[in-house]
Amino acid sequence: MPTDYDAIHDLIREVPKGEAASYGMIASLLPGVGPRMVARAMWTARKDLKWYRIITASGAPADHSGAEEQRRRLKAEGVAFKKNGAVDWAQCRWKGPTQKWVDKSGLSIEEVMEIIAGWKK
Repeated sequence: MPTDYDAIHDLIREVPKGEAASYGMIASLLPGVGPRMVARAMWTARKDLKWYRIITASGAPADHSGAEEQRRRLKAEGVAFKKNGAVDWAQCRWKGPTQKWVDKSGLSIEEVMEIIAGWKK
């Protein structure tokens, strides 16, 4: 299992202000990476990584000591939440990486679009 988290950190940087992605969404674009590995990678990240934009598939912040801070930061960026406290995926789901990232990834735009289409199911 790889331990160099640079590719994960680079992809997390693709999630813009006002949008959120799940650990699984990030993992789905990186061969050999799973959601738990994304979570582990976030613990090793530099302070400038917008870690709070990555949440669980249910739309809730992960159960950790920074969950309330994560929710506060997401709200400050305009991320909408439902009454149950989960992110409103319909309004704030990450739309996917930039073309620049796709070009560097080795994936075709068609492959990336197919993966993204699966996020909405």
